[in-house]
Amino acid sequence: MKVIHARRAAVALSAAIVLPLALTACSSDSDDSAAGSTASSAKASDKPSEPAAGDTTPMNEPFGPACSTVPKDGAGSFDGMAKDPVATAASNNPALSTLVTAVKKAGLVDTLNNAQNITVFAPTNDAFAKVPKADLDKLLADKAALTKVLTYHVVGQKLTPKQLEKGSFDTLEKSELTTSGSDMAYTVNDSSKVVCGNVQTANATVYIVDTVLMPAQ
Repeated sequence: MKVIHARRAAVALSAAIVLPLALTACSSDSDDSAAGSTASSAKASDKPSEPAAGDTTPMNEPFGPACSTVPKDGAGSFDGMAKDPVATAASNNPALSTLVTAVKKAGLVDTLNNAQNITVFAPTNDAFAKVPKADLDKLLADKAALTKVLTYHVVGQKLTPKQLEKGSFDTLEKSELTTSGSDMAYTVNDSSKVVCGNVQTANATVYIVDTVLMPAQ
């Protein structure tokens, strides 16, 4: 009997020792887990939030097939144009030489260079080439008519690509133009396609288009 009582006492003593150690270990694991959870939470909160799926943040870079023809450096490059007002910037782009000639003939260089926060839909040389030569020559010789056409290409606010998806905007010519499209494919007045868009100059956002826009008569 004494042996049995001695064994029971030893077991009880062993349990009494083991139980606090187990509780201490559990408490330590729980604390470590909580600390790890807190650390993970802190790391998660420190991590910059990523755009949600389908986020349509306006693009920051020029886009479109004709952008590949823009010089990589110099005054006619994207970086170079960003430093100059819009008429000056256009004069450094060989693909816009006809437009620049028209702007000079209309006496609009200073008007465009001094304007603030505008959008210019700039027709390429190929766009002007679509106009029959006799009609183009007549337009270039008529300052009032030329001014009307050119100011129809200018909107008095900076437009983002997102705004072009479905929009109607007042022009400096005092009538409206419309835009539509998505995913870097945009059309103006259902006829003129943006071939290089979101080009920044010192005072304007430029969308280079493949067809001259004509205001209603």
